[in-house]
Amino acid sequence: MGAEAGTFTEIEVPRDHAEPGATLWALATGAGKDATLALHRVRAEGREVRYGFNVYDGGSGRVRFHGTRRALVEAHGRSLGMEMLMDHTRPREFEPVFTGLLDALRERGVDGVIFGNIHLSDVRAWYEERSGAAGLRHLEPLWGEASRELAREFVDLGYRAVVVSVDLERGDPGWLGRELDRELIDEIQARGADPCGEHGEYHTFVWDGPAFRAPVAFRKGEEVEMKGHRLLDLLPGG
Repeated sequence: MGAEAGTFTEIEVPRDHAEPGATLWALATGAGKDATLALHRVRAEGREVRYGFNVYDGGSGRVRFHGTRRALVEAHGRSLGMEMLMDHTRPREFEPVFTGLLDALRERGVDGVIFGNIHLSDVRAWYEERSGAAGLRHLEPLWGEASRELAREFVDLGYRAVVVSVDLERGDPGWLGRELDRELIDEIQARGADPCGEHGEYHTFVWDGPAFRAPVAFRKGEEVEMKGHRLLDLLPGG
């Protein structure tokens, strides 16, 4: 990663070659459960997802809102068989850096981008508009479905995720560090929060599951509070 925004970190992994003329896809991912479930679904349909991409905070080196370290997001993507394109930004720089990543994907032969949005129309519209402007197709595999059923589907497929961020106003700090399972999903809903955390009630880091080549090794670090959120610092390695 260079010192200036717009210089990409590209992490390569072995991959199967696409057939001539096949559509190539990239996944927007912060290594959380929604993006992972979206990836699972589109690959089950036979789509080739060669790249993952992400914009992270330049000051902390962490994914915004999730608080996950860049190194763990990279490891997550590699284990799922994706090349990761990542760039850093400051809040006011997000849009140009994000669109720069879209342009970089297009230059690499990507035809479409995948997102894990569920219900927030304004969020979807923002990404859809910029994807189209970059000449990319836009796909939302989870769109409009019931959050509780999506969360249960993720767990029932055998994926494993740990809660790494909780909104202290809308969530329960007791969720932090717990593995997402049906019991926790029910607790989240009983509190009146969206079971998938669609409004930012909580975020996860996915470290294992049926599509992973190997589990992502990590260890739990300290808990910290930041701007109304409590975060669990995950450290790379076992």
